[in-house]
Amino acid sequence: MGVLDIWMNGIFVGKWHQKGRTASRLVYDPSWVNHPQGRPLSLSLPMTGAGDGLRDVPVDNYFDNLLPDNEAIRRRIGARFKAPSLDAFTLLQSIGRDAAGAVQLLPEGSPPPDVKSIDGRALTEAEVAEHLRRVIMTTGDDSSDDFRFSLAGAQEKTALLWHKGSWHVPHGATPTTHILKLPLGLAGNTRYDLQHSVENEWLSMELLRAMGLSIAKTEMAQFENQRVLIVERFDRAIHPDGWIVRLPHEDLLQAQGLPSHLKYESDGGPGVSDIMDLLRGSASARDDRQTFFKALLYFWLLAATDGHAKNFSLAIAPGGTFKLAPLYDVLSAWPWVGSSARQVHLRNVKMAMALRTKNAHYRMRETYRRHWLAVGERYIGVEPTTTILEELPGIVEGAITLVQEKIPEGFPAHIVDTIVNGIRSNLAHLAL
Repeated sequence: MGVLDIWMNGIFVGKWHQKGRTASRLVYDPSWVNHPQGRPLSLSLPMTGAGDGLRDVPVDNYFDNLLPDNEAIRRRIGARFKAPSLDAFTLLQSIGRDAAGAVQLLPEGSPPPDVKSIDGRALTEAEVAEHLRRVIMTTGDDSSDDFRFSLAGAQEKTALLWHKGSWHVPHGATPTTHILKLPLGLAGNTRYDLQHSVENEWLSMELLRAMGLSIAKTEMAQFENQRVLIVERFDRAIHPDGWIVRLPHEDLLQAQGLPSHLKYESDGGPGVSDIMDLLRGSASARDDRQTFFKALLYFWLLAATDGHAKNFSLAIAPGGTFKLAPLYDVLSAWPWVGSSARQVHLRNVKMAMALRTKNAHYRMRETYRRHWLAVGERYIGVEPTTTILEELPGIVEGAITLVQEKIPEGFPAHIVDTIVNGIRSNLAHLAL
């Protein structure tokens, strides 16, 4: 049996016991249950008293969702650390020190992590570029402190610490503060060309921000020949005393105790009704439900087809209260909508979650104003839904104008043109 100690910001939370590959047990420590900062790791893993434990599937799923859900990326991590298997417990033994949210996973009996110091190795631009090149390497020649973090998702990415005006590889218990996302390249069975995914995601996120949604802060950067999107982690904050606090978060699959392969509704994962029901328990339930409805609508305008449950998160406060976190990982499909060999036809563009009226409407162009009205009225009320739809054209055009003024020189014009024209096309479709 293996055991990992669980810590949050230097406070002992409990233990994760693993026997074999499937028999998991999570035991919260009584001191954590009674601590002013005490809260569950997940809504699916409620705190229990001393000696009690949570077992098996929800525990496995929570920790597994801290890791990339892309098998090739997991294999690279396993090869880098010479892991004997790719199960969550084995991988997190190596890289669980800096996971999503506030969790730190350390070998049983480890001393309390020194979270109140900031320690790292400063990098030059050339060293950042080399660090990025190593992301897709499988060799295990740098298994010191340079890669011991865990990021969920299906995209190649790394994480670094920004401190005193330069990038650092953090050491010890020092957290990363930013995620650096590499271009996606060719993706899918049809080999869609996503080489400009960095610019696409930046533009998509800036448009959503200009439309009034709370969005993770992003910027584009170039390190030698390595183009990246830098995302400021909203699960990190600077304490008044100067140290970096890890803020507890979880994605909506973790919140519902589900495995990563069920992230899409069409595969059996959460849909609109599941998430709206969950958000009834939010500390800001009305606002969060309206935000989620707007996110669905704005994703539809953008043809942002990857708005599944892992791409929504909750911030968890002491005692277990929660609210919706800023949005992230938004990419528009408009640049590869078309009729050529490496494009998807407009009629085949499907959203991650269906609008359900009499039928389930996944396809973007089979969704009409009446469907948005029906779904909105069901979950947020008639008046808010009507107001959102009536104000949408002005909000969209204002956002486009604002963001176009921020687009830097050399930005690929076809990304701007296809996304802006696509949004306007869907806006016209909404009037039908």
